[in-house]
Amino acid sequence: MKRAALIAVLLLAALYGGDYASVRIPVPRSRVPLGTVTVRRYYAAMKKDGKPDFYFTPPEADTCVHSLFPHFGYTPCWYLSRHTTQRIDL
Repeated sequence: MKRAALIAVLLLAALYGGDYASVRIPVPRSRVPLGTVTVRRYYAAMKKDGKPDFYFTPPEADTCVHSLFPHFGYTPCWYLSRHTTQRIDL
């Protein structure tokens, strides 16, 4: 059981390392590691009576990274393109 867990951890580390290397050193050179996705955010503030009050912001372009995992503080583009509307609770 310990061997299987160790193999799983090593495979996950190798996958993450390969993903990081593909972003850091793009092959082919014309590949752009960063992209943008238009995201719509809105704030939900709770009133005293318990009902939410919504404040919508204009859509803005967010930077994302073309990879499986988040790198350099950016969200992966595959995740951000599926979550284009984001609610922020206050």
